[in-house]
Amino acid sequence: MLDRSPLRILSTLLFLLSVAAVHTGDSPLETPTSAYEVLRLHGLPIGLFPKGIQDFRIGNDGRFEVHFPEECTVKFETAIRYERNVTGTLSYGQIAAISGVTAKELFLWFPVRFIRVDIPSTGVIYFDVGVIYKQFSLSLFETPPDCCPTCRDRILQRDRDEEDGVRAVV
Repeated sequence: MLDRSPLRILSTLLFLLSVAAVHTGDSPLETPTSAYEVLRLHGLPIGLFPKGIQDFRIGNDGRFEVHFPEECTVKFETAIRYERNVTGTLSYGQIAAISGVTAKELFLWFPVRFIRVDIPSTGVIYFDVGVIYKQFSLSLFETPPDCCPTCRDRILQRDRDEEDGVRAVV
């Protein structure tokens, strides 16, 4: 005989709704409220991404895509360049497998591979640029910086000028 008690029906309905919610949440990329809010929810400063994000998507596995209208460069203690498309894997306090972000060290641009903050916070953020770990004050990343599409050209020109100055001294 079928058990049709209200409690049994309600528990079955709740179970089916939870299964449906898990199933629909498996889409490859979902759109949250904003990239900056997602960074904050993952214990990261919102200034890691510059202003001007056109599109942001993140999947349940933490993989994300950020799309800018064009490549841009921002200046913290060092120059950071964002390509039009930036990808990576977000987890609490860190971004791994980053693609589309480079950092300038001396006269060279190195790909940023990993970004992390200490939990609990020490006020420092670390950028793994392959050959070294760069440390910055978290306060540099409190607000999203302006995206400057032409800054890269100005920085490259300044580098050439500095190199010429170094060559002239040698």
